[in-house]
Parts: sequence; structure tokens; C-alpha cells
Amino acid sequence: MKRHEFRFLHRLRVRWAEVDMQGIVFNAHYLMYVDVGMTEYWRALALPYAQAMQQLGGDLYVRKATLEFAASARMDDCLDVALRCERIGNSSITMTAAVFRGEQALVGAEVVYVFADPASQTARTVPAPLRALIEQYEAGQDVLRIVTGPWDALRHDAAPLRRAVFVDEQGIPEAEEWDAADTHALHAVAYNGLGQAVGTGRLLATAPGQGKIGRMAVHRTLRGAGVGRRVLQALEDAARARGEHTLRLSAQRSALPFYARLGWQVEGDPYDEVGIPHQSMVKHLGGPSGTATPCCGT
Repeated sequence: MKRHEFRFLHRLRVRWAEVDMQGIVFNAHYLMYVDVGMTEYWRALALPYAQAMQQLGGDLYVRKATLEFAASARMDDCLDVALRCERIGNSSITMTAAVFRGEQALVGAEVVYVFADPASQTARTVPAPLRALIEQYEAGQDVLRIVTGPWDALRHDAAPLRRAVFVDEQGIPEAEEWDAADTHALHAVAYNGLGQAVGTGRLLATAPGQGKIGRMAVHRTLRGAGVGRRVLQALEDAARARGEHTLRLSAQRSALPFYARLGWQVEGDPYDEVGIPHQSMVKHLGGPSGTATPCCGT
């Protein structure tokens, strides 16, 4: 197997606890690596797994898993777990996987999942939306749909996501989350292949040629999967289209690396807002967009 045969790759580093007395990765851990890769595969499809399976009315269970060993990984090796969907049957999904160190394939794997009723664990037909989404991803197509519009059109999907992130997860008081600015802001919502809202943000005009982006929220299981970047880019594009040249935002300090990679610059001193450390940032439109640096990257 070759790296270029896979669209999906997830990088990880071998940890001390995964190495056996021979100084190499214990054989059973490779199946764990593949399982970690599957979790990230669903993330690449923009699917919050539990929520998606609940909507689809079933769950996936492993029917068969096989490994074939060619070479060994050692502590501190950077590995890429590669996966692709080989076949979707009536009720089964067959995944081919490989663990690479650079271009060298160390381990190959095949995992067969069965879509089944969670209560009885009896097989069910793979739902058409899930089948279509996997095929779409493997064909190299986009798995996200970004919609921009007014609050009246998007609040049904944006509001529950913002409440889950800011109120339920971060403990921000409900009264602090909602304001009159929502009614005249431009909102963006990212939808996955099941029509679930997984990311949102808003754009306000603050002065001639200037705007402010805020209320950036991404489903907790999909952070780091590119959803926030797509929402932010959609809002930046909308600002350019209406002639704005300077954008600002108030970033939670834990999110500074995310915005910095996308060309945003720190402005002023840190401050506290709703009990959370924040930092003002600015971006002058027209500059190059940043790119993320992968784990173990150089």
C-alpha cells in the first residue's frame, strides 16, 4: 500500500507506554492506532459521532478486524494512520487501513463494521445519507456546506450550537450570550452531510470599511477539523464582498494559535471578558491565509 492511495491520514507519535520489552510497538497497539484513525475519519467527515448515529437510528459494530505486519515502529516515531472506505454493502462498511512511517508501510489492516440497531444489535441497512457522505468524501468532494444569512433565517440552527458551546460548556450566563447585534449581523453556519449545524459565527459592520467577527462556535467533537476555519473564511469573504478592509475580533486566549495561523494579529493587551481571558486581534483583508502545522511537522 502507498500513501497516495489514501485521502485520509492522521498523524500520531509513538508513546513510551506503547513500546514492549523488545523496544518496538506492541502488536495490539496497532489496532488501537487504527481505531484512533477511525475516530478522526468521522471527524474529517464533520460528523459528531454520537449525535450522527442517533439521527441515523443505529450504530456501528466491529464484525472483523485483521492486521498484517511488515515492519516495526519504535518509540518517538511519527506515524501516519491512513484509512479509506473499500466497500459499502447492504449493512456493512469495509475499511482498509495502513500505518506509515514516512513512505514505508509498517502495518496493513482491514476492519469490517456492521450498521445495527443499538438495542438488539441486529443488522440494519446502511442509511443512504451516510453512504452518500462516505462516497462523497472518498471522491475528494467537500463535506461541509456553509450558509450565510440573517439571524431570522439561521437562528434555529445557530442558537442551539452557541448555547451548547458558550452557556453549557463554558458557563457563560445565558443573558450574556444574546444581544441586539444578532438581528443586524450577518451569520454563517456550517452544515455537515446530515444537515447538522456544526459551526457558526457572525459578522458586524462597525465603521465604514471595518467589521467585527464574533460568536465563533464549533461543535466540541469537531474542533481542529477545519470547521472553524471554513466559517471564519466565509465571514471574511463576505466582508471583502461588501468592501470592508479591516476586521477585528475578541479571541479567547486559548484560541490565539488558531487565529494566528489564519493571518490574524494580536492588538493591544489581554483582558478579561465574562470571566474568560481574551485578546483583541486584527486582520487586514487581502493578505495570505495561514495554514495549520500538523503534529510532528517540520
